[in-house]
Amino acid sequence: MATPHEKLAASLAVLHKLQKDGRRVFQSKELSRVHRERLLKQGFVREVIKGWLISSGPGVGAGDSTPWFASFWEFCARYCNDRFGNDWHLSPEQSILLQAENTVIPGQVIVYSPEGANNTVKLLFGTSIYDLKQQNMPPRADLVRRGGLHLFSLSAALVRVPASFFLRYPIETQVALAAIKDTSDILAHLLDAGRSVIAGRLAGAFRRIGRTEFADEIAAAMKAAGYTVHETDPYAPEQIFSPIEASAPPIVGRLQGAWDSMRDNVIKALPKAPGIPANRTAYLDFVDDIYKSDAYHSLSIEGYSVTPELIDRVRSGAWNPEGSRADRESKDALAARGYWQAFQLVKDAVADIVDGKDAVPLVRSAYRGWYRELFEPCVPAGIVPTSALAGFRNHPVFLRGSRYVPPRAEVVSDAMATLFDMLAREKEASVRAVLGHWVFGYIHPYPDGNGRMARFLMNAMLASGGYPWTIIRVEDRTEYLNALDRASIDLDIAPFARYVAKRVRWSMRKWSRK
Repeated sequence: MATPHEKLAASLAVLHKLQKDGRRVFQSKELSRVHRERLLKQGFVREVIKGWLISSGPGVGAGDSTPWFASFWEFCARYCNDRFGNDWHLSPEQSILLQAENTVIPGQVIVYSPEGANNTVKLLFGTSIYDLKQQNMPPRADLVRRGGLHLFSLSAALVRVPASFFLRYPIETQVALAAIKDTSDILAHLLDAGRSVIAGRLAGAFRRIGRTEFADEIAAAMKAAGYTVHETDPYAPEQIFSPIEASAPPIVGRLQGAWDSMRDNVIKALPKAPGIPANRTAYLDFVDDIYKSDAYHSLSIEGYSVTPELIDRVRSGAWNPEGSRADRESKDALAARGYWQAFQLVKDAVADIVDGKDAVPLVRSAYRGWYRELFEPCVPAGIVPTSALAGFRNHPVFLRGSRYVPPRAEVVSDAMATLFDMLAREKEASVRAVLGHWVFGYIHPYPDGNGRMARFLMNAMLASGGYPWTIIRVEDRTEYLNALDRASIDLDIAPFARYVAKRVRWSMRKWSRK
């Protein structure tokens, strides 16, 4: 007779086959009742609605939304395909958001289909699908597919969204407008239905973002067809736009737009940069003195159980993985050692910065080395594979408890290049520090260590303005992470800027007493 462990192993083997190619969403009928009930009981799957399951894990708490948000869009695609066949599509608004690299999980997704029932299907963690009955499907040429989802093309979506959408999502609509390679697709939608009001709105939007030739072409073509067009600007007067190259990937435009819209709030929040310190030695001594506290807080924020005694052992060289099995196998000790090694490289960069070297190219060439040192001690212990030191992640990542989902792995390289391009253009050290930290975390380029790396980057950029090394405290973890979440979901940097400003002022007071 099979033991309970053998029975569970058999059920897991069935689940493993279903999870081929990264699949996370299943219909209940794909598992036998015995396997399904066993996997549900042990927490390896979770029910979304009757008949539908997602992958989970036995260590996932009931209130942890991460497995659901990781499965959300796959569920939407599979559920809609099952209910509506090929005859469905998402709203024009959601189509623009997804193609403009807005990766926030929405509270509700609107799905249009001739088979819709004008009904809300309630899902996990306050999310839902509203299936809206639509008698006729749009022309196939107006639809595109992405990740299994049926979306409007950008041209088709832009002529369908209301004026309020431009006001609410200025960055996403700018990215969408910048991605239009020719006005012919837009004009086909405008001329066929005589949409003169929408033509005026789009002409005004194109002109506002700097694409005047597109605005003029829309107005001229509509006039030639006998329509009167009154150009209107759908954006708020205070909205700032910087040019986006038409060939740039959407993630580039999104990051540039976010940076431009946020920088003024950062400048208002942080104290004026004191300037490169006259006493370089005293400045670097302060960095050395603060290391113990910085390591404790930075590692503790990430969930490591790190004591001041462990940090002292690592710093003094008493940590001995060759002679001590406990040191060799302790994740906390390995993390502390990696932090020490990386900190030495960051301190070297800070020393060069306060010597007058340009911070951005210096950090751009050095940060990959920081990451390797951060995890190098974990490789011999088998905690991370050697391949983890190679570079950026090649898979999706999800943040525990957050509706924000970092960009797709395919765009990480473009995103990181854009981060350093923006840092290089930025003149204010405060902006480089705060937005550099936020953008690094927003991109989440590595499988692990992104928070520590973002804080290293922040302090290197603070040094470029003569600000002292600044600690993000573990006691403030909730405030800190909530502020980052607010910036990533709502593009509201003010709470994060105020928090960093508070910590910078504390560090400046401590430095002034040296």
